Amino acid sequence: MKLVRYGQAGQEKPGLIDAQGQVRDLSTYVADIDGAALSPETLQQLAAIDPATLPAVPGPVRYGPPVTRIGKIICVGLNYADHAAETNSPIPAEPIIFMKPTSSIIGPNDTVVIPRGSIKTDWEVELGVVIGKKASYVGEDEALDYVAGYTVINDVSEREYQLERGGTWDKGKGCDTFSPIGPWMVTRDEVVDPQNLSMWLDVNGKRYQNGSTRTMIFTVSKLVSYISEFMSLLPGDIISTGTPPGVGLGQKPPVYVQAGDTMRLSIQGLGEQQQATRAWSRELA
Repeated sequence: MKLVRYGQAGQEKPGLIDAQGQVRDLSTYVADIDGAALSPETLQQLAAIDPATLPAVPGPVRYGPPVTRIGKIICVGLNYADHAAETNSPIPAEPIIFMKPTSSIIGPNDTVVIPRGSIKTDWEVELGVVIGKKASYVGEDEALDYVAGYTVINDVSEREYQLERGGTWDKGKGCDTFSPIGPWMVTRDEVVDPQNLSMWLDVNGKRYQNGSTRTMIFTVSKLVSYISEFMSLLPGDIISTGTPPGVGLGQKPPVYVQAGDTMRLSIQGLGEQQQATRAWSRELA
């Protein structure tokens, strides 16, 4: 299934995408797409519904983040060997973990705001892993059993804040609008191999990132297992698994997002995002 949340920001309704690409309303079956709706039992019940029996939603629609009430976003840094190389960083011996606040979450096609004073706002297409049931000290061989599905994330990053302002990476990762998620969550049964998905990102029509999850250093199974050693993963939590090469920081010379630019990104089978960018202003904050 492709599960979505559609409608105005803050007023989204649950839905699914049928085989013809039509949005269908799921409101009579679940109140929203949250941790409770992502349990294996509920997903099984939703999968048994004939989409043709659900009300069709007239388009066009705005897509919100495909999951709501997300408890935490756990991100993995330098998780692609070719991305580590472009940033002149050593291959990590263990996953590098940082967090993004939920206040950074927006819909997949919502506007990204360049923070006040920013000069190094960057892009990162990433595979998002949505947790479906509580995971604590799970083995790598069973880790995928705890995954509800997958989605697309743009891990927008301010490199000066991240690398030059002291402290941890979180400072450059958590600005408002820095986590576009969606357009939908594809359930785990539809993704045969999460380690074989092509992915790309364009800025103003120019292809910068063109990679694959094949070059991940730590696989999805490894990440779920590893992170569950340090914190419980709860239904609705999301792991953002790292980015392939082609980020602005890695260009020679570096290239960063300016107000008025457009980012487009996609992961094979998981849909496409597009964000316009604008400068921060108090009036529009």
